[in-house]
Amino acid sequence: MSPFLGEFIGTAFLILLGGGVVANVVLNKTYGQNSGWIVISFGWAMAVFLGVYTSVKLGGSGHLNPAVTIALAATGAFKSSLVASYLLAQLAGAFTGAVLVWLTYNKHFEASSDADLKKAIFCTAPAIRSPLHNFITEFIGTFVLMFGALAFTPATTSLGTLDALPVTLLVLGIGLSLGGPTGYAINPARDLGPRIAHFLLPIPGKRDSDWSYSWIPIVGPIAGALLAAWTFSLIK
Repeated sequence: MSPFLGEFIGTAFLILLGGGVVANVVLNKTYGQNSGWIVISFGWAMAVFLGVYTSVKLGGSGHLNPAVTIALAATGAFKSSLVASYLLAQLAGAFTGAVLVWLTYNKHFEASSDADLKKAIFCTAPAIRSPLHNFITEFIGTFVLMFGALAFTPATTSLGTLDALPVTLLVLGIGLSLGGPTGYAINPARDLGPRIAHFLLPIPGKRDSDWSYSWIPIVGPIAGALLAAWTFSLIK
């Protein structure tokens, strides 16, 4: 299959499982309601495992993340000519995955009244709103993601099905340790695609999509990934 399709399907699975675990925890009358941050962090980690592995098997790179794609291209580790198509596939996949979450939990959206929690299924928001500090949090989280993924690369050439496991554990660690201030987008497509879906879908009782915050989970991760890739290339 084409790299575009691999990235699209992988990112769709990422958001379907990632957004799905949030919906399971925060919406009313689900079996997982109020099961907490640990469940959300593990659910997102498993989403990364499925997304990365599926993308690679279908011909994609397993990036699933514009910040990763841009950073690798900037350091010469990825073809610049493929960047635009990868970013489009990632954004489209993220949007599609978010729509599938809405379809899966449709009746639970109807049974829930908290508009902030409904939005949280689709996109991130700061626990304490402070643009500078929120930016720094996303920057640091994505730096750790990018640097860690690059450090893992040589050690993941013979794991077979478990090739995606190191980055899965890395994302789990980031969620548990650094996710509290902003909800750890660490991926522009993961936040922007579902935010667009939240804006467009006929979700009962929804609030605005908080576009004034939306630049932070885009710019912060890209900046963090760029610095991590450049730093790694200098010291490896």
